[in-house]
Order: sequence, then structure tokens, then C-alpha cells
Amino acid sequence: MKILVPLKRTADPDNANKIKIAPGGAKVVTDGLEPKPNPFDEYAVESALRLTENGTNPKARLAGDSVVVATFGAKEASQTLRQALAMGADSGLLFEASDENLDGDLVARALAKVVEREKPDLVVMGKQAVDGDSNQVGQILAERLGWPSATFAMSIELSQDKKSVIVGREVDGGVIKLKLALPAVITVDLRIVAPKSITNHVTPQTHNYQEGARYAPLPMIMAAKKKPLAEAPFASLGVEGVKTSYVKFEAPPARKAGIKVKDVPELVQRLRAEAKAL
Repeated sequence: MKILVPLKRTADPDNANKIKIAPGGAKVVTDGLEPKPNPFDEYAVESALRLTENGTNPKARLAGDSVVVATFGAKEASQTLRQALAMGADSGLLFEASDENLDGDLVARALAKVVEREKPDLVVMGKQAVDGDSNQVGQILAERLGWPSATFAMSIELSQDKKSVIVGREVDGGVIKLKLALPAVITVDLRIVAPKSITNHVTPQTHNYQEGARYAPLPMIMAAKKKPLAEAPFASLGVEGVKTSYVKFEAPPARKAGIKVKDVPELVQRLRAEAKAL
């Protein structure tokens, strides 16, 4: 089985408070922030690895299985791919582009071309990127491919014959499970990296993964330098034309200081008369 995992390089989300807006609101400025893999995409890499390995021996891919990671971005984004290769992915694809010339629809169309070339059995990707937060690419990609899809996955069970998956999704009333015939597109949420969220009928059911995405040890980091990473211009995919443009960025208005009230009747009166909340 072959799994394709799209990745995006984003500004360090742990320091989002340092993001600024350029004068005039033309763009968001992330100077000085360390580029990191989009966290949800990192969870997707972890999911793909768990689907294609015996968890008791994660250094060895199951026979016939492979994980390919792909990204659209500047040449420096190759480091993001190398991080995924160090985690255990087998090969990487970099299509050089600038974020300013991409939107969700164009990325989905480009990914459809990558799927045509790579012919994966499954696409696993983050539910959204933490910078744009558009939550569009997975759904548009599945529609363009004509593949079944499941979004916001918290668990994945791969059938023993590798022809279908059962995906668990959190909903208001609990968990809903969907069975998808492969090939398919799955977008993953945070809980997909819980200790028992992935089942592939090879890893023993008694095995518990560590919570979260794995860290790459030094030997894996060194080995990743020798793994294949192909680079090509974005134009080679034969798609163009963004459908979304940003007119202006503005910081949210500063919040007013709170007001102390002496008792509940005063609180109710203020909510009714001033806040118009009642």
C-alpha cells in the first residue's frame, strides 16, 4: 500500500503572538519565526507511518508499503520534507512555489496531479493548516479525484486486505464511524495520534504508541539525508490560477477592561441595558 501525505511549512504556531501585520495591512509578517511543519500534517505523517509498520519494530516498513510526503513551497521547504523522512517516510516531493501564489483550490488541483503521477492507495493529510485555517484542501481534492473521504479523523482502522478503512470522527453526540473503500482521502485531527488510534492488523493490539507524533532520533536524521527527495517547479504540474485574494489584514480590536459588579442583580441589569445580551 502506498500513502501520500501532503505537508505545509508554517511559521512556528507556538509563537503566533509574535506575528505582525505590515503597514497598510498588505500582508502578515512572520519575520523571525522558525518555520515548522504544520502540526496537523505532522499528525498525518505519524498516522501514515503507523498504518504501514509493525509498531513493535517501527524502523522496518511493511513489505510492499511506502509513505511519500509532498509539499509546495520555497526551496527551503525541503527541510520540512527531510523532517518527515527522518520520522520514517520513504521519499519526498518538493514543487517550488511561493505561498502568495497559492490558495486552497489551487493546492487541491495540484495535489490531484500529484496523485495521478504517484498513484497512492490513500491520501492522509492534516485537517487544515494553522496559518490559513481554511479547511478546504482535503474536501476539494476528494471531489476532484472522485474518491470517498472522511474529515477530522480521530481513528483509522485499516482492513486486513488493505482495501478499506474504518474512520472514527468525533461529532456532537459522540463518535461516528465511516467505512471507506480505497483509494480514499482522510484528513486527521489531534486525537489521531493517541496511543491506540491506528489499527492495521499487524501491530499487536496490546501495543501502545506514545502520545503525539514521534521524534526522529539522530540515526534517522542522518539516514534521511540519503532518502530520495525530488524537486520540480510548481508549473510542471500544469495547474495555475488562484481564486482567493486577500484584500487587507487587520488586527482584532483591543478588548475593553472588565467591570466588577457587586451582586447578581447588577450583573443582570448591565447585561440587559449595556451589553444587550438579555
